[in-house]
Amino acid sequence: MSERDSKELAFLYFPGDYRWSMGLMLALGTAPWGGAEIDEINRVGQRLRDKLGDDRAWVAEWTRMARLVEHRGRASNHDRTRAACLLRAAHYYHIGERFLQPKTEDGLADYRRGVECFKEAARLIRHTRIEPVEIPYEGKSLPGLLVHAETTAPRAPAMVFFDGLDVTKEIQYFHGVPEMAARGIACLIVDGPGNGEAIRFRGMPLHHETERYARAAYDFIAGRSEFDAQRIGVMGISLGGYYAPRAAAMEPRFACCVAWGAQWDYHAIWKERLERIAQQQAVALSVAADHLLWILDARTPAEALKKLEGFRLDGVAQKIRCPFLLVHGERDAQIPLESARRLYDAVGSARKTLKIFTAEEGGYHHCQVDNATIGVDAICDWLEEVLQPAAAL
Repeated sequence: MSERDSKELAFLYFPGDYRWSMGLMLALGTAPWGGAEIDEINRVGQRLRDKLGDDRAWVAEWTRMARLVEHRGRASNHDRTRAACLLRAAHYYHIGERFLQPKTEDGLADYRRGVECFKEAARLIRHTRIEPVEIPYEGKSLPGLLVHAETTAPRAPAMVFFDGLDVTKEIQYFHGVPEMAARGIACLIVDGPGNGEAIRFRGMPLHHETERYARAAYDFIAGRSEFDAQRIGVMGISLGGYYAPRAAAMEPRFACCVAWGAQWDYHAIWKERLERIAQQQAVALSVAADHLLWILDARTPAEALKKLEGFRLDGVAQKIRCPFLLVHGERDAQIPLESARRLYDAVGSARKTLKIFTAEEGGYHHCQVDNATIGVDAICDWLEEVLQPAAAL
């Protein structure tokens, strides 16, 4: 690799800390869809510059900004201003709390405050319509956000959108879901087991059988008259690059599948990570390693690895038959490009597409965190083509 090719072109606010830099970029990249104000994020970043690596400080400063923006919104008598502020506040609460390990009573209270801010904003918004929902699941329910399509068609297509390892349905809304809705595609964002409210407040740890809750989500959408049951797809981001392919392989009713970031053998990924951590070597992680044990309800790294044994797509991806899109960054430091190539080669779909974003064009980091718009546009363009009514194909 030449010196030019190896040069870091992305905006790294904290060059000495991969995780913190990715976390700030994750927040900053949501600005096009109302999740962030650049000045607010810069103020948080400036206060954190001399506290690098102190996750308690990270949580405190994001929570401080969230409360300031929430207060500003609640002081307004205008619905649009109030909603815009509450949406950003919800996002900031969750961007902060995701680095909190172990969880605390105060931290979870602020997380819930973010959920409530988002719900209140949703009630005030007339465009795009957001409906908080409960999805029946194995005698319980999973929390979701149903973002309605902007369309005059009697029945719209829809995507079921799953979280990754450490994001939440509220965070995911700001990753292009309004753009999807503007193109006439509804989106059901789900906090599945191990994610968001499901793990924090409902005691649902992560498991590898994604199809169990994917079927519940499909049935929920298909059971509503405003959606076309023949045009319901599934997608996931980051670790969702395992969830979505697994769901599409095991549930043939899904009309298409999008893996926003590849996975192949998640057990092998974490085995190597944990070995490097034990040797005190640097590891590119999105959150602290303790997060993995928490979402798996594991007491030790060895127990976590045992529970990860099912998180492999070999023998699964081959069963996928629906149209399939895989989007990956050329220099993804968390999941190697080789995983993307292996997943793509294994997928059994006749219609499949692999989009690798390069450093030259941007979007070359994990799940296009360095350029969210370029990733969203690629995914939405593909979905517009694949989810057309049958008569239009």
